[in-house]
Amino acid sequence: MAVAISERARNTRALVTGASKGIGAAIARRLGAMGHPVLVNFNRDEAGAQAVVESIVSAGGEASARQFDVSDAEATTAAIEELLTDERPIGVLVNNAGIVRDNAFPMMGQEDWEGVLRTSLDGFFHVTRPLVMQMVQQKWGRIVNMSSISATRGNRGQVNYAAAKAGILGATRALAMELAKRKITVNAVAPGLIATDMIAGVPDFVTKQIPMQRVGQPAEVAALVGFLASEEAAYITGQTIGIDGGFG
Repeated sequence: MAVAISERARNTRALVTGASKGIGAAIARRLGAMGHPVLVNFNRDEAGAQAVVESIVSAGGEASARQFDVSDAEATTAAIEELLTDERPIGVLVNNAGIVRDNAFPMMGQEDWEGVLRTSLDGFFHVTRPLVMQMVQQKWGRIVNMSSISATRGNRGQVNYAAAKAGILGATRALAMELAKRKITVNAVAPGLIATDMIAGVPDFVTKQIPMQRVGQPAEVAALVGFLASEEAAYITGQTIGIDGGFG
């Protein structure tokens, strides 16, 4: 599917965290197709990130891989400072990085709780805060935070994940109110079951509970994120948009 490329997109970089595979990779490719120079963030999967970069470049776009752990405040600050030395602003930010450490709550360890919250919720803070002022100065920006259906309906064994992703929803609403007058939109996307490694092993009976009788595709989520990052979505902010085949 051809995507219209605007002059703003060509001159505005997009940072996608956790973009070496799955939904993040699909979002990076979509933003690349829209004309944005894409910064493909990864923590450990360098090969995956480079593959995403190569796919964007081979399609005529611009991309580069950037390694930093969003849960590490010091490392993220240093990485963002280096990224901001480029004269082209980072006007699109997709906070996608996240991990799962599922377990029944009585068996959930402190590391399982803290690891998930640090990546999703602290990661949002570490990455977003240093980029906001540049967006304010430009009087334009698009921030899309990846939440989850677990935040809105819960899921057994995911108390930590649901808490982190629900926190993202509150942060999204509050930040949207702060930045709206600066023409910066802040929205959340809450996917249901999407065909990625994260849902490997989900039994068939779960899929049958989805009204559409199938799991979603990463490209479908990426299309929604691409719209929210576009000029056409200028009047949408502070929203949580589900993409779950009616499951939510």
